[in-house]
Amino acid sequence: MNVLPKRSNTQRFHIKGVLYFFLIIFLLIFSSIITGTQLDQFFNHDSLGQFAVLWQKMFHPYWPYWSYVVGPLLDTIRMALVGTLLGTIIAIPFALLSARNIVSLGWLRGVIRVISNLVRTLPDLLLAAVFTAILGFGPLAGVVTLLIFTFGQMAKLMFEAIETIDQGPLEALEAAGASKVQIIIFAVVPQVLNTFFSNFLYTFEVNVRASTVIGYVGAVGIGDLLQVTINQFR
Repeated sequence: MNVLPKRSNTQRFHIKGVLYFFLIIFLLIFSSIITGTQLDQFFNHDSLGQFAVLWQKMFHPYWPYWSYVVGPLLDTIRMALVGTLLGTIIAIPFALLSARNIVSLGWLRGVIRVISNLVRTLPDLLLAAVFTAILGFGPLAGVVTLLIFTFGQMAKLMFEAIETIDQGPLEALEAAGASKVQIIIFAVVPQVLNTFFSNFLYTFEVNVRASTVIGYVGAVGIGDLLQVTINQFR
């Protein structure tokens, strides 16, 4: 006769879940006290009223202003596209050199991973400010900034995808005497191609947002227009 296992009181009353819930509430209240944030201000009458006004205006845009927006908006998308494409191309060999199943030299993989890790720690605004000072105001500074950001992110995402592929095709081609380049082309690429395009589109989406933000520091685009209108309280 099969007997169902008895659940402990912790499982029956979901004690862990309840404790985690109260822990999150405690941390939220504690953090608000430490930072001096008054949570009730988010829900007072003035805040909700101002939110309703902005929400109403968002659904009633001033369409004649579109002619001023379309140019900077296209510049933002172009910066994101070019920066994502160039950064991805540069990241591909670094991703291959970082993968354990492609490169057997541990020190080489470690050096490449450290480089990509350091690149990812650099904030977008800092890079944009540096390259604006070097290259001047314009889309080139934004493209270089997004290129570096894309390189760090795509190198990380792709080498992790490469390390999770099926080893069977790689071992078969290696046993047949194929070179490293042939193994990459015929065994690695077909398995990571879909993941590659998915990561590319995701990074492009992130870069569209980032190109808007870096426009504030002189990389032109829609961010530059937003800065001007916000400074004029428009």
